[in-house]
Amino acid sequence: MKRALISDIHGNYGALTAVLADIQSMQCDEIYCLGDIIGYGPSPCECLDAVMSQAKMTILGNHDQAALFDPEGFNPMALQAIYWTRDQLDNGPGSAEQINARWDFLGELPRQIDEGEFRFVHGSPRDPTNEYVFPEYVFDTRKMEILFGKIEQYCFMGHTHLPGVFTTECEFVMPSECDHVYQLDKAKAMINVGSVGQPRDEDNRACYVILDTDAKTVTFRRVEYDIDSVAEKIYAVAELANALGDRLKHGR
Repeated sequence: MKRALISDIHGNYGALTAVLADIQSMQCDEIYCLGDIIGYGPSPCECLDAVMSQAKMTILGNHDQAALFDPEGFNPMALQAIYWTRDQLDNGPGSAEQINARWDFLGELPRQIDEGEFRFVHGSPRDPTNEYVFPEYVFDTRKMEILFGKIEQYCFMGHTHLPGVFTTECEFVMPSECDHVYQLDKAKAMINVGSVGQPRDEDNRACYVILDTDAKTVTFRRVEYDIDSVAEKIYAVAELANALGDRLKHGR
């Protein structure tokens, strides 16, 4: 079973379509989305439609949650983008039925998916939606012990937009350090799958992961897409800060 794990699309339809094409070329059996389909980017409806039609399972992200409820802890740039995103979801494109279907889909998303040894969240094993697990947390031994105590074996997450593997040895293994393929073993591991639509590891290519459940391997994939085109769409929307387009070019 080859399962593509995508996360943090953030309304970037250009990146998402490129990733979906790569997933198809890699002959993956199914797609799981770990949340934050919307927020920041210029194409929330298109991204929602694509995930609704192609992902087998989808988890609620904090930006998805913010579109449904009052946003908490959002900086002014993110908050303004969420309000604009809500307006886009309310007013199309599409029929009234399509608009309602998007809202219904968001409202029914689970906060986590547990499949025995595999757990899928957006944020962390302790707080599936909102808690960040940054690479520097490996220096906080107690925090790591608590997080690993919440999982049976492997946990896949997004939220930070920083791909890599947390080990029980308090290490953060970057994709480049394992030649982009990490072999799962008997030790517990937390794997961040990176971001499709807004990478922040100084690599501006879209990022996702392929989990081979038979071989127990995690493969980090990077996919090029037309960043300038997406940035121009952001610049054309007054309610979206230009910085949201600029950061796509720099991958941070």
